[in-house]
Amino acid sequence: MKLAPTIRTYIENHMREHGFKLQQFSDITGVNVGTLSASLKGSRPMAVSQLDQITAGMGLEKGYFYEMYSVEFFIEAAPHWRRLKPFLHRCAEFNKLACIQKVVIQVTDDRSYISELFEMAEEFNKNGLSEAALILYECVAEGEKYQHSERLALCQYRIFLLHKTIKQFDNLSAAIKFEPYIEKLDEEIQLDAIKDLANVYNTIHHWDKVDKLADALERKVDFQLELQSRRRKNIKRVAFYPIFTYKAYANLLKASVCEARKEFEKALEYTDIYAKVVEVSNPTEEEQILIDRFKGWAEGNRYLYRLSSGKHEVIEYYLDYLESNPHEILIAFVNIVQSANQHLLNIDFALDRFDSYITDFNTERHLEGTYNQQMLNHRYIRFYYELAKYRLHQQKYMMGIEALLTSLELASSSRDDLMSIKLIDLYGKFRSQATIEQEELYTGLITNRSIENYI
Repeated sequence: MKLAPTIRTYIENHMREHGFKLQQFSDITGVNVGTLSASLKGSRPMAVSQLDQITAGMGLEKGYFYEMYSVEFFIEAAPHWRRLKPFLHRCAEFNKLACIQKVVIQVTDDRSYISELFEMAEEFNKNGLSEAALILYECVAEGEKYQHSERLALCQYRIFLLHKTIKQFDNLSAAIKFEPYIEKLDEEIQLDAIKDLANVYNTIHHWDKVDKLADALERKVDFQLELQSRRRKNIKRVAFYPIFTYKAYANLLKASVCEARKEFEKALEYTDIYAKVVEVSNPTEEEQILIDRFKGWAEGNRYLYRLSSGKHEVIEYYLDYLESNPHEILIAFVNIVQSANQHLLNIDFALDRFDSYITDFNTERHLEGTYNQQMLNHRYIRFYYELAKYRLHQQKYMMGIEALLTSLELASSSRDDLMSIKLIDLYGKFRSQATIEQEELYTGLITNRSIENYI
């Protein structure tokens, strides 16, 4: 059986092919000649920093030998943390994720490295090396799956957040998997965890679940606020935001549930609550930013709930508010057009006033992958769906079907089955009004996106 080549044989072959003596190769790579000689003889393990110097001296890409290095030094030989730590760092920097996966699966068999791997995952996560951090968190969680530790719960929380950030996010399964670990987290971190979990259920419209989580969040916040009032003021905060803002957010969630249930008066009551909660004395700069944010949300949502309940006279005030808060325009127009469809309003003046912003929606859409992008995608899908219904009701068929096809393209690429079904059903009702080009585009979407089963 032919033996697999080693890093050492690659180096020796390279030196032989180029006619390099040991001293010459040492000068080229910058590796001490004695160290180089010992590494080639196998009497001294090669450090990853030296391997990088040799790789550069041979004119090869960074990390060229990492796959072989991981086998030779961490799989075929007993791993040592002093050598493993810098190797994992280099792999993360050079995006050699397969090497990280292979090595950590091997070393987590020995639970003595669990603590070090967790600390490294935290470091990677902090420094934006998200994919490398996710691999480590998942391996640590697997290594501790029979433990009931806070570290395991924190691992599961980090995995939950990272999946939202860097992977196509299966909202429901991720939420279900993470939820049992919340109570094991630090009590302040639980505030962030419940907020993040509620946001996921909010996105997939599990309103009963959002309501329960909002109640749980408010209970835990009240306990923390009581605890905070009895503590020394210089104790470091663990939660990401000032504690009082979580109480405001709990009521913001409750308002969103009432909105979904069309209980607009009740939604206004919760809006008044969270606007009052953030009225704190002597706020810090951080607190003032958040106070202004909640006050802004309260103002916009009051217009929204009044408009949705049929008080159409507020629309001009709502549009003036949006002029000063352009980041709210997309979600606001989802609701404005939806309200127009429900109450048979003519909102052409509003669409004309914000035409330049709406035109920009076409350049910003087609976002895929991460949780935040999926949320934004869902808003685009809903906007174009509502706009299609609005234009079709006006008998502006070409404009309506164009908006419908835009929504369908986004829904199918985002794997939003529910919206795809709604859009296909709507198209079926107005298919006879489509142009030849629109019919061809529709057929292409159905065929290329594999959504013909919805018909």
